[in-house]
Amino acid sequence: MIKIRLFCNQGMSTSLLVSKMKQAALEEGLEADIAAFPVNDLDENLGGVDCALLGPQVGYLKDKVSKTCENQQVPLDVIPMVDYGMCNGKKVLEFARKLAGK
Repeated sequence: MIKIRLFCNQGMSTSLLVSKMKQAALEEGLEADIAAFPVNDLDENLGGVDCALLGPQVGYLKDKVSKTCENQQVPLDVIPMVDYGMCNGKKVLEFARKLAGK
């Protein structure tokens, strides 16, 4: 089981990507808990998370939120713009798995 959280401006712009990631996980037979939230809700949505991903549109906040993630031992990175823009759920899932070490 892998638990992935995506964070963007309002938590809505990543909803299609979350669906594509869930579909990719299903095709791989991977049990995954994937959800998106507004970046302002990051603090309260890191419990038990294997990795946190920022949408490219909020990537500028990485330094600001990285301390919170470090304190909770959650790896954090920004989703590559190309994969985000193409809604490539398989590639972003691979990116998240590598980040999480799973």
